[in-house]
Amino acid sequence: MKEIAAIIFENDKGEILLALRDNKSWIPFPNHWDLIGGHVEEGETPEEALIREVKEELDIDLKEYTFWRKYVCLTGDAYENIKYIYTAKFNIPIEEVTLLEGQYPRYFSRNEIPKVKFANIIGSVVMDYINDSINKKESE
Repeated sequence: MKEIAAIIFENDKGEILLALRDNKSWIPFPNHWDLIGGHVEEGETPEEALIREVKEELDIDLKEYTFWRKYVCLTGDAYENIKYIYTAKFNIPIEEVTLLEGQYPRYFSRNEIPKVKFANIIGSVVMDYINDSINKKESE
């Protein structure tokens, strides 16, 4: 089964950074919003793939991140896969973010997330993350 490593970048305002996928008919979910990340290549760990993908997509050397959750995706995607989702703080102003793959990046507020046109199951993943962080704050 294919493996994917992706990251939820959140700024201090609680906004989530997403990238608009290219609008090319031959890619899965063209013109949909997605997390930064991609496929784990043969011989890589998910963490190595994450660091490589962040470098390839944003030209940033990712140093601090946390593993958050693993999703086994048997439906709702272009093919069955396992997604390794990480989180990190990301406070670079949007006008300074250089997206090297895809159309452009954007921060979304938590209120906007339910209305976003997401690729595959990423909408559910991001909503799980938001609900998880709300539950953590309530239990503190």
